[in-house]
Amino acid sequence: MPTVILTGLPVPGSALADELRSLGFEVRPAATPSDTAAALALVPADQRVAVVDGEFVGHVHALRLALTDPRFDACAVTGALAVQPGARADLDRAAALDASAPVGNGPYPDRLAAAVEAAGTPVHRPELGTLVAAVPATIAERATAAAAVAAVDDEAVRLRTAVKSRDGFFTTFFISPYSRYIARWCARRGLTPNQVTTASLITALIAAGCAATGDRWGYVAAGVLLLVSFVLDCTDGQLARYSLQYSTMGAWLDATFDRAKEYSFYAGLAFGAARNGDDVWALALGAMILMTCRHVVDFAFNEANHDAAAAAASPSGSPTAALSVKLDSVGWTVWVRRMIILPIGERWAMIAVLTAVTTPRIVFYALLVGCAFGALYTTAGRVLRSLTRKAKRTDRAARALADLADSGPVAELAGRLVGRMAPGAGIVAALIGSAALLWAAWAYGFGARQVIIAAVFYAVLAGAAVARPLKGALDWLVPPVFRAAEYTTVLILAAKADVPGALPAAFGLVAAVAYHHYDTVYRIRGGTGAPPHWLVRTIGGHEGRVLLITVLASVLASRAMDFPVALTALAVFVALVVLLESIRFWVSSGAPAVHDEGEPA
Repeated sequence: MPTVILTGLPVPGSALADELRSLGFEVRPAATPSDTAAALALVPADQRVAVVDGEFVGHVHALRLALTDPRFDACAVTGALAVQPGARADLDRAAALDASAPVGNGPYPDRLAAAVEAAGTPVHRPELGTLVAAVPATIAERATAAAAVAAVDDEAVRLRTAVKSRDGFFTTFFISPYSRYIARWCARRGLTPNQVTTASLITALIAAGCAATGDRWGYVAAGVLLLVSFVLDCTDGQLARYSLQYSTMGAWLDATFDRAKEYSFYAGLAFGAARNGDDVWALALGAMILMTCRHVVDFAFNEANHDAAAAAASPSGSPTAALSVKLDSVGWTVWVRRMIILPIGERWAMIAVLTAVTTPRIVFYALLVGCAFGALYTTAGRVLRSLTRKAKRTDRAARALADLADSGPVAELAGRLVGRMAPGAGIVAALIGSAALLWAAWAYGFGARQVIIAAVFYAVLAGAAVARPLKGALDWLVPPVFRAAEYTTVLILAAKADVPGALPAAFGLVAAVAYHHYDTVYRIRGGTGAPPHWLVRTIGGHEGRVLLITVLASVLASRAMDFPVALTALAVFVALVVLLESIRFWVSSGAPAVHDEGEPA
């Protein structure tokens, strides 16, 4: 159990100790700084510990924000400080120094927070807004602070702030107004965000099963259940914010389950259409490829500009960014710009409605058109921003882009043989190699040797593309170009095989590989770095998989019926290797707790 040390003399009639116990803390009094230092020594070093001024006046939720958020090693508001084991040594030293002589002015926890920060541990200070956190110095100030507390309903604030700060139009106006109350209901019954996330996944899988029936009742049920799944998907994040139950595992589950739910639904629609004699597997795979590549564009751009975001967003840094800021100052344009990129809320609503009232083919046509427009819109804006920005790319950003490129042993060897190209030429090499590969796959028949030659050429240029650090203005496009080349090659070859089961097998293979690429993204975003290099080598890297698939197509050209079996075997191998290592990592990882507050995917 975490411990809070309540410092100073108790205030008659104060409910502070009871409020701290309601937050799950064991309360230990300490009259003086020396008593506090002694009390700290009795708290195990592997436990969260907090120091709160006995004269604190404020909202319970202000204390909750300061004392229970697991994402930060140290967190404070006026009169309250909490640290996790990572900052414990700095707190103990600060308390020992203050016990001999005060290390500053103000309330005792504030002095400790300043000392902890001076020692090198960042102290997070949550924005309280209308919430109150104060340590009054006089009776009059205490009465004023108490009146301010009574004037604000902290439960209403807690509910309001449980909603993501940036969300899409559909989510903001059609889901969040009631899903926040579902989140509170879950919190009061002890449910965790991970349990709600799992319920959302199960609901979506049932929806996919209903779509797979191919019957109208199944399509209607699938549309309704998909919307229910999305409500639960919003609820898990709101529950995490409401109860501050952030975790590394939760962030990973939330992110990966979103993709699993959507792509499983695509498969369900394809199965349902096949029952009615309509083969839409190519459209389903195309939609998955488009969505994955669009996400990689988002991730790669954000990672490339992670360390220079301020410069990129400032008017002096980029005229395009300045225009974006200007447009955001006009209220209605914010919603229009969020809606036209078809974020997850609008996308799932469209899928659900069209599934219920139309056919799978129409659903996929709408998806492809809408997502293609959104991808072109966002990519064009980012390209313009990259060409006009003045900030330089850091080594960290270049490393992240190299990890996202997913280069295997063949590309590494090719990079060493070819050597470094001119600065900024990485994207040119990636585009030329990818264009040659896709043209050959499209122009020549199934199993043609020219496709293997194009795959070798692609692998050589893939190695050359990443031989130099990816610091060019447009080098963030290298990972999405590689993703588009690999996935689309699989789609073209499976379609040209023209045998039963080839496209479903290709769908499974791309899904397994895409999971690996999403997993890489979330590890980097969580600050733990990319997956181990042995994993990338084991599954071949993007260029190795392309070479293998083209060779398999050539070898099996005379017996194309075996090509789906080969694709399925490769998909199972990749899935097993990637999933086992991914689960091992996320279950045992010591990565900090994170939660996504950005634009919905």
